[in-house]
Amino acid sequence: MTEAWEWDEPTWRGMVEQVRAGRSLLPASWTGGKRCAVALSFDSDHETNELRDGGESVARLSWGEYGARRGIPRIRQVLDRYDARATFFVPAVSALLHPEEQRELADQGHEIGLHGWIHERNTQVPPEVERDLMLRASDTLERICGTRPVGMRTPSWDYSKATLAIAREMGLLYDSSLFSDDDPYEILDRGEPTGMVELPVEWIRDDAAYFMMNRFGAQRPYTPPADVLDIFLREFEGARAEGGLFLLTMHPHITGYRSRIFILERLLDHITAAGDCWIASHADIARYCAETAGLKGTS
Repeated sequence: MTEAWEWDEPTWRGMVEQVRAGRSLLPASWTGGKRCAVALSFDSDHETNELRDGGESVARLSWGEYGARRGIPRIRQVLDRYDARATFFVPAVSALLHPEEQRELADQGHEIGLHGWIHERNTQVPPEVERDLMLRASDTLERICGTRPVGMRTPSWDYSKATLAIAREMGLLYDSSLFSDDDPYEILDRGEPTGMVELPVEWIRDDAAYFMMNRFGAQRPYTPPADVLDIFLREFEGARAEGGLFLLTMHPHITGYRSRIFILERLLDHITAAGDCWIASHADIARYCAETAGLKGTS
């Protein structure tokens, strides 16, 4: 294998251009004349964080169970209080372990999105296996919830060389795994417009970056919850000032604790008090962006 500094231009340029950001899909205004769109997402990894690595730690499995047992109910209570619709990205194995959770969320108008089979690192499996897992996960969520997912968030927040082709084959409306912008954009496949909407993520707007704990590793919670709220509020205010998208990622087994759930409460207090924000599922926001931009080939 050659070193990166030995690559010729077609090699490094080809790596960069395989998946790229195309035109911005930020609309001139949001639905109903709203100034800002708010996309709240919850990655319901539950027990799959331990299972995906072949782990057998009963303690870590119970940590995942906490997300379903206490985290989700607290999150649902807050969302209900503000009549806010959100998107839950759910590994298929999590859905099989907690099917009623998914059905109840879907019945309440929340979106259930793809998040892998067992929260596998999709960049580390062969292309044919990745395809099988994505299709099987979609079938499973459809069987449990009654609706086929239209969007995905890859478990690793990354793409393999096959991921985009699989997503296009499945006819997905949107992805929410990439980082090229603050606001929605069309994904390019080696320079070709795909008609797929990207709703970008960012570690700054993810609770795991501040609160993850690994007893046998270097990860330790290091940011006070009040400081995390301040960061999220600043991100929201920036999006609102620019008329853009505020997309937040949270995890039931991380934010669902008594000392942290106030972050979601205070954030929604602030957002709803502004009076000019559209809180919607990822699917609704992606669909609005696609329709406004006249994208073709989306679900």
